[in-house]
Amino acid sequence: MKCHWTTRNTRRSSDSPNAAKPSTPWRRLCLMIVLGFGTASPCAYGQGWLFSFNGADGSIPMAGVVRDSAGNLYGTTFYGGLGSGVVFKVDASGNDTTLHKFTCGADGCSPSAALIRDAAGNLYGTTVNGGDPICQCGVVFKMDKNGNETVLHTFIGGQDGASSYAPLIRDAAGNLYGTTVLGGRNGNGIVFKLDASGKETVLYRFRGGADGSQPSGGLFRDSAGNLYGTTGSGGHLNGTVFKLDAAGHETVIYRFRGGVDGSGPIGGVIRDSAGNLYGVTNGGGANTDCTVGGQACGTIFKIDSNGTKTTLHSFDGNDAGSDGAFPEAGLIRDSAGNLYGTTSAGSGGVNEGTLFEFSAAGEESVLTYVEGLPAGGVIRDSAGNFYGATKVGGPDFNPCGTVFVFTPSL
Repeated sequence: MKCHWTTRNTRRSSDSPNAAKPSTPWRRLCLMIVLGFGTASPCAYGQGWLFSFNGADGSIPMAGVVRDSAGNLYGTTFYGGLGSGVVFKVDASGNDTTLHKFTCGADGCSPSAALIRDAAGNLYGTTVNGGDPICQCGVVFKMDKNGNETVLHTFIGGQDGASSYAPLIRDAAGNLYGTTVLGGRNGNGIVFKLDASGKETVLYRFRGGADGSQPSGGLFRDSAGNLYGTTGSGGHLNGTVFKLDAAGHETVIYRFRGGVDGSGPIGGVIRDSAGNLYGVTNGGGANTDCTVGGQACGTIFKIDSNGTKTTLHSFDGNDAGSDGAFPEAGLIRDSAGNLYGTTSAGSGGVNEGTLFEFSAAGEESVLTYVEGLPAGGVIRDSAGNFYGATKVGGPDFNPCGTVFVFTPSL
């Protein structure tokens, strides 16, 4: 077991632009790491754990986790198990249970999205592949607390949609809403609804032009039944933020222009009580000196209720001490208006990302550097602890991925 302290912060003084200021005390995070199976021991500023997958119990989680009131975490891995991914549970002591191993048959194959959970403890999710033996276009599934899976819908491609990479959302009546990145009109993706019996309604088929294309992020639903989401391409070729009303009419709220404006919105959007939308782009931004693979390193953005977009932050790269690069998941927001998320690069090290905060006061800081590739964002409990997963990583560079918790010192 190792206890790592983070004292790096990315807010730099104007006198010394390359010098990092130390973190304030609450931002110093203690990460307790438990490799393999085992029970975590108390750390100086709280308790934490990390579970490392070994392949047989799952490999390469592509999404974040969901947590119940007992502190159990639930998620999916893209590979491992029988080779086609698993649904897993990690309890508060770090013990792992494999709830389901996908066979790549009718039950689905390669889940890439986070799960959601209802009041009865049932889990809902999607797979990218499997299902229909010809199409292999994925499924929507339900899993009870004992790991018994029910396939609610099998995608068959074409107008029906194919390959859902995004988490579902669920309304009070038990209807599920989601997106597929393929299918629909000319393979540009759809927004769909499943009722409680599993009947699918295609709410919108993207055309691939000004209206957007390839929605890979999740949706947000307001009290009036309007859905909000993002497309990774289309618009001005760099992706869109859209709204879909209850009648299925789409309005493009914003089209990204690339470059300084940002490109490739990813992970969907969240919405505050004033109607402002918040999200991230995987590329673009104002830090043109931050260029990896020919593109800048991404942004945090806000779009107000009038459709006016503001770039709140441009990530500054993958150098040591940087604030991160290339977010691959959406944001969460606390009651004080602070935003939190992850980037898949950012310390100058190999396979090391960041967990960051963008405060309500407009300051971005790294809460900790994550040993691994956090791809699915984080959740936060009432005590302020963060939970997530990495595709690979950990101190021994486990190629199968990890589940982690970060506990702030208070």
